[in-house]
Amino acid sequence: MLRQRLLTAIVLVALALWAILGWPGEAFAIGFAGVATLAAWEWSALAGVGALPARLAYAALVAALLLGVAITPVGAGPTLLWAAVPWWVLAAVAVLRYPAGDRFWARRAPRLAAGVLVLVPAWTALVGLRGDGSGAVLVLYLMGLIWMADTAAYFCGRRWGRRKLAPGVSPGKTWAGFYGALAGGAALAAACAVPLGYGGHQLPGFLLLALATVVSSVLGDLFESLVKRVAGIKDSGAILPGHGGIMDRIDSLTAGAPIFVVGLGLLGSPA
Repeated sequence: MLRQRLLTAIVLVALALWAILGWPGEAFAIGFAGVATLAAWEWSALAGVGALPARLAYAALVAALLLGVAITPVGAGPTLLWAAVPWWVLAAVAVLRYPAGDRFWARRAPRLAAGVLVLVPAWTALVGLRGDGSGAVLVLYLMGLIWMADTAAYFCGRRWGRRKLAPGVSPGKTWAGFYGALAGGAALAAACAVPLGYGGHQLPGFLLLALATVVSSVLGDLFESLVKRVAGIKDSGAILPGHGGIMDRIDSLTAGAPIFVVGLGLLGSPA
């Protein structure tokens, strides 16, 4: 099982690097739209949709929304990303209050709507951040930030984890792991700030953005865990041997990406 998991991870990392660094902007947008559409297929099951035509229709709806965002005026993308901010605040409230409100999430409609709010802004953020290729380094930094946070959370949680972060949603997550994620993210941000051009007076804001991105990435993970718990499903799918489904791999990114891009816009261009 460990070998299978490792091999899958190597393939995923290689594909991600190839897409981020080697594909033109249009190909990257189409490729990640394919990933988001497959994730929507998985989400339909998390939402309690079992019929094949209905699941296909939901995936097609998400794909159509992505196309709609792609062909709308340039200002539509940032507007959509700003709309994602209050959505993730509401998602945080849902996670913190759970199991209160579980009757609401037990219904299909809220979960189906949540899937759109999770996937469409994430795609918009990543595609907009990368642009024609000039933002590839920032996409790599974002993914590295989330990976660093996940890794630090895992090891700190194993070593010092006692108090549960959200026991009703994800019993394995601890406050020690959360603090480790913040520390790991801050360390990476501090190391990358100057090379990315965010040193000097922009450094404090860049570090705060890293912390906000890490917090939101944890929230993305927890919210998917909430939906899976309501659905009674352990993994979002089985397409990735040893890793579960696509949503299980991108849940942190779905929340982290919009928050990072919004914050980067507020921070301004590198000095």
